[in-house]
Amino acid sequence: MSESSESLPWWKRGVIYQIYTRSFADSNGDGIGDLGGILAHLDYLNDGTPASLGVDAIWLSPIFASPAFDFGYDVSDYCAIDPIFGRLADLDELIAQAHQRGIRVILDLALNHTSHLHPWFLESRASRSSSKRDWYLWQDPRPQGGPPNRWQSVFGGRAWQWDPATRQYYYHMFLPQQPDLNWRNPQVREEIDRIMRFWLERGVDGFRLDVVNAYFKDLELRDNPFRWGLRAYDRQAHVYDADRPELLPAYTAFRRLVDRYGDRMVVGEPLMGNPQVLQQYCRPDRLHLAFDFDLISCRWNPRAFQRTILACEQAFGPEGWPCYALGNHDVSRLVSRYPGPHAPERAKVAAALLLTLHGTPSLYQGEEIGMRDSPVPRRRILDPAGKRYWPLYRGRDPVRTPLPWNDGVGAGFSNGRPWLPINPDFRSVNVARESEDPGSVLSFYRRLIWLRRGSRALNSGSFQTLLRNPDSGLAYLRQSQEEIMLVALNFRGHPAQIVLDEDPSTHEWEWRLGTHPGSHGPLVGRRLNLQPYEVCIFQATR
Repeated sequence: MSESSESLPWWKRGVIYQIYTRSFADSNGDGIGDLGGILAHLDYLNDGTPASLGVDAIWLSPIFASPAFDFGYDVSDYCAIDPIFGRLADLDELIAQAHQRGIRVILDLALNHTSHLHPWFLESRASRSSSKRDWYLWQDPRPQGGPPNRWQSVFGGRAWQWDPATRQYYYHMFLPQQPDLNWRNPQVREEIDRIMRFWLERGVDGFRLDVVNAYFKDLELRDNPFRWGLRAYDRQAHVYDADRPELLPAYTAFRRLVDRYGDRMVVGEPLMGNPQVLQQYCRPDRLHLAFDFDLISCRWNPRAFQRTILACEQAFGPEGWPCYALGNHDVSRLVSRYPGPHAPERAKVAAALLLTLHGTPSLYQGEEIGMRDSPVPRRRILDPAGKRYWPLYRGRDPVRTPLPWNDGVGAGFSNGRPWLPINPDFRSVNVARESEDPGSVLSFYRRLIWLRRGSRALNSGSFQTLLRNPDSGLAYLRQSQEEIMLVALNFRGHPAQIVLDEDPSTHEWEWRLGTHPGSHGPLVGRRLNLQPYEVCIFQATR
């Protein structure tokens, strides 16, 4: 059994809610979400009662000064708030108000690269003799001419940009407007430490570290091996431009710095990875958490989900702590990945899965109301990846459209022209409407999160599958020192009988929460009959 939940830090017990700041709520009518919009809706996130969502922490997508070539992931000043989001005083107020409600605040730090307009890069680019030349990755052409190697950019094209003024290439894993920092330079590391201390001393509770496994590149700049893939970037196995061994001491330094400020945390977002690698990054003296995105790529099949979960459980072990997500600002929304007439029912099954697994769940804004990807006309595409690869890939804009708060003008998001189109179904899929419907996706999320908050088994217990070969659904136990919960999920659109591998009759089981209230009495024996897309959560009473 796992340790008591009282001994666990908040980042293990709680639910993280990702806010894509531009699309959460606009307070000044310019069509772009901002800090004032978040402040106005803190009670929606957690007001201390089950009428709110009940999340424990909010992760804010980048809000720092930026020319927005990649919408905030190209930072020009790490210690300044971009005026489109507000002022530094607005963030201070948001942190204070969030803390009054028991909500932690996590900032998104993109430290692999800066903006090409950051003062560091402007100085680095000024001349080869610049004192900051070595703050970035500059290289001469190969003797025969051309870039130093064949590394590719995530956003397309070669990852080396020629600078005619100084006649060298600089490296950019993403856009040319996002030059990569040289993490081997001790002055760069000192500046990064200073930036983190600046925010920690203002009361920030942690950081989400963007592409955390790509900070270091191979010293010899060796070419990556070939592998099959659709894009040029995917046709390389990224063994020399990511996951280098120098990362581990850097993670230890992060941990040492953040732990000096008490109950804070860092969660890493790997560009790619697997549970075995992530576990290495999350040992007690390294990162607190690292996102595992493998569930996002699962087919709607219980075997696929269980295989992924067990691989993570095996890699992390009973003392490790995964961090699961079923969505974020870079991938198609869950309801669009698993479409069809029963998409809302599937959304509830997915919610129950995410919120009852062993580990920390991360929830992307809009998933709690069952938002779909929104169609974005080509003329309104803003995402650089969408512009480059259209029509084969329409970019990330469809998953970043504004959160609909009601069915009024601007969907309650803004009284101006939204920066991206409002979802066409906003009149039926919005926060206000679903708040009043006890059968809505939002109402189910609220009940789940509040059950999890009060359940030591669900927020801190161990995980044990009850089905070796799941066919129609999943069933598993969550167990703490004080409590045992049984979770059963039907992934199919027809009734299913789940036969548990173990007889749970050594306990008496009381139904606690599900999608079909009143359909179950106490659980008896190994057979459990479930309605289509039914969720059942039982608690052992003896």
